[in-house]
Amino acid sequence: MSGLLFGGEQLNFRKILGYFFSISIMIILLSACEDNTTQKVSGNDSEQKELSNKMPKNILKVREFISENMPKTVRITPKDSASYIGLPKPYSVPCVKDGFQEMYYWDSYFTNIGLIADGNIQQAQNNIDNILFLIKQNNFMPNASHMALLNRSQPPYASMMVRDVYEKTQDKEWLKYACGVLEIEYKEFWMKKRISPNGLNTYGHHATDDYCLRFYNFILKRIPEFDTSMVNSDDDKIRIGGHFLAEAESGWDFNPRFDARCRDFNPVDLNSNLYMYEINFAFFYEELSLDGAEEWLNKADTRKRLMNEFCFDQEKGLFYDYDFVNKQLSEVYSAASLSPLFSGLASSSQANVITSQLNKLEFEYGISACEKENRKYTYQWDFPNAWPCVQYIAIKGLDNYGFKSDAKRVAQKYVDAQLRSFESTSNLWEKHNVEKGDLDVNNEYEMPPFMGWTAGVFIYASDYISK
Repeated sequence: MSGLLFGGEQLNFRKILGYFFSISIMIILLSACEDNTTQKVSGNDSEQKELSNKMPKNILKVREFISENMPKTVRITPKDSASYIGLPKPYSVPCVKDGFQEMYYWDSYFTNIGLIADGNIQQAQNNIDNILFLIKQNNFMPNASHMALLNRSQPPYASMMVRDVYEKTQDKEWLKYACGVLEIEYKEFWMKKRISPNGLNTYGHHATDDYCLRFYNFILKRIPEFDTSMVNSDDDKIRIGGHFLAEAESGWDFNPRFDARCRDFNPVDLNSNLYMYEINFAFFYEELSLDGAEEWLNKADTRKRLMNEFCFDQEKGLFYDYDFVNKQLSEVYSAASLSPLFSGLASSSQANVITSQLNKLEFEYGISACEKENRKYTYQWDFPNAWPCVQYIAIKGLDNYGFKSDAKRVAQKYVDAQLRSFESTSNLWEKHNVEKGDLDVNNEYEMPPFMGWTAGVFIYASDYISK
């Protein structure tokens, strides 16, 4: 999660809820749009009923809890306010209450996974329609629909969300519109504003120097042990603040992968996602009978070649983030390195090696954000923390290459961790301890209860182990 608000923009979300989302108003608004948020596709009902019949009672209890609470995360903001960007349709936010009350980019993808699995195609489409609206408005999808978060994006998943919805609706008119907007994001933002000299992409920001300076001061509170011995000027602070803003754009705020120099790296997960965009564009063009599908496949082949040249460690047989400034691979092995399995970029032989080395990241309760190592700083996107998005990418990636028993094992571990947390707290949480399956995690902020992506991945994982 990278909804970082600080300084003059720092908000107490409990107060915000009081001002903007009073219960009475929300009941009226949500009742008015019920048909737009809870419509389900009947074709999913029989399949879901069959899966439910195979599920133990403790899983069904969590699924019922999700069904009751997921609608409570839907918000309506038809007009801009001082803090929030107006959106045309009801949208999902990460939490029922106590934080994260705007729509976030990559969170929405993992929430949508659960919505679609449960047959709520309409709300999944509402979410991606809002994202397309923001892309059209800004030429990119902001970090979130909050005025203070317009100076960076988040990991690109809009293309995947469009494909997921289209494969359920088969609405070619909608796909034509969506494809055109996605091309704006890809061409005008990622390929112009976030490109490095070697042709691969990188994270960044477009904040002012003043914002970066204030963000640097915020980082000192978020990572209090951060070494300031080499910081001698405001220019240094602005540069460091900018790197951490780029890290916020990565969604992994904050982590050891980039050595506090995120803008100097080609992240393996970002470039895997953009490879997926290129493959999806080829698919969309074919579906729409447009010329140019082969051109998109050529772009994907070029990216694959570049990733094998720069991000692949030939000796270890694994993918790493690439430091294009110092021309070397990152020393940190992370779950982001499973992204070439998720995107389909890895070759069969590469997939075999990556799967054989899962023990670098896999523990009793799932996949750790990073390999267990001694670190200079404590990060929340590091061991022992396990994040829902990471588990989904691992499960889906392993399944893509036929490693179904491995995928099922990881899915079971994730489900087991959520069952343990739910049994002790009666709720779902943002992350868990990968060794103990509890909430003994490294936090950089207080975790709010009920997270949409935790719920979405739980639905997916519990379905997966029940098939």
